[in-house]
Amino acid sequence: MAFQQGLSGLNIASKALDAISNNVANSTTVGFKQSQAQFADIYATTLGGGTSNQIGIGARVNGVAQQFSQGNITVTSNPLDIAINGEGFFRMNNNGDVLYSRNGQFNVDKNGYIVNGSGYRLTGYGTDANDNIVVTAPIDLRIDTALTGAQPSSTTLANLAVNLDSRLSPPATTPFSPTDTSSFSYSTSLTAYDSLGNPHIMSMYFVKSATANQWDLHTSLDGGAATAATTLTFNSNGGLVGPTTVAQSFAVGTGATTPLAFDLDLTGSTQYGTTFSVNSVGQDGYTSGRLSGLTVSPEGIVQGRYTNGQSRNIGQVVLATFQNPDGMVQLGSNAWAETSFSGPPAVGAPATGNRGGLQPGAVEDSNVDLTAELVNMITQQRAYQANAQSIKTQDQILQTLVNLR
Repeated sequence: MAFQQGLSGLNIASKALDAISNNVANSTTVGFKQSQAQFADIYATTLGGGTSNQIGIGARVNGVAQQFSQGNITVTSNPLDIAINGEGFFRMNNNGDVLYSRNGQFNVDKNGYIVNGSGYRLTGYGTDANDNIVVTAPIDLRIDTALTGAQPSSTTLANLAVNLDSRLSPPATTPFSPTDTSSFSYSTSLTAYDSLGNPHIMSMYFVKSATANQWDLHTSLDGGAATAATTLTFNSNGGLVGPTTVAQSFAVGTGATTPLAFDLDLTGSTQYGTTFSVNSVGQDGYTSGRLSGLTVSPEGIVQGRYTNGQSRNIGQVVLATFQNPDGMVQLGSNAWAETSFSGPPAVGAPATGNRGGLQPGAVEDSNVDLTAELVNMITQQRAYQANAQSIKTQDQILQTLVNLR
């Protein structure tokens, strides 16, 4: 009697429906990869081997294979959400156990670590004292409290590019005085910072000389006494001949390093027959700052943005790939672990080797196709009904035999 075949058919149809139901249940789970039940037939074996009229004794579940196809990318409002576009897994640390995940929904915990919803810590490469990425064994990525305040930096170089009107006559009033506007031709200013991050206003005064193609430059800090004149010489084409760099040194009384010394670079300054204009101005110092936000680059570099306009590299996310990802074991909570069947992980930076790139501010949706799963559900339902009918038919045949007189 074929009860065995029918029962095995019911069993595999039930297992297939389990896999389908799990796919449907996780159709909105970020980073989920759908599964598919795979079956194999069963034949009885004897010492003499098979025969030409051998009939199978049913079917069994041969395995449940995951489909690691790419899911759709959905943009989110969380800057720490990261989607993998291509191959690879995030490398996570769960109290010393290394796990792997495609779910890129991350946030920062109370200790500053970048974690997912299950509390697993995201790992990657750290940085050195100069914020350069150090490629070593992956570590837990952390927004270190020591880095949350960008330290101030004293100005070491300032640059200014101006155009001085060659048509101008020398000032009517002499000698030069920063408080008398009739004693200089033009003035402008920039902000410089001392070693404690205190801002200082450096004023620059340009005085047209009676000598053709020459201007006198005076500077002062915070309205203090002006420096002696530095003569700027231009050629007949309006280009600055020299000096292009003027050393500055000012005493400061804020408790910072004194004097505040830096170079003023005038490269690009001109003397044309047009009105005075400041074409560019800048300097390399800055005050202290607090962390105002985080960004992740497509290469996986996590960068902190600070209120003083500076940014610092915090680390780099790494991705792990496997020779046989189907051989990984599922642990739940959107996590997998390596096995002897998956092979060891190949860990590296995103978009290197066969690893996919990252899309910050987005997540990878489940790759479950609901339409296909509903069709598969109908198919397995029909298979279940057909196997149940075969058992019913065998029961009727057996009942006929029992009723023979």
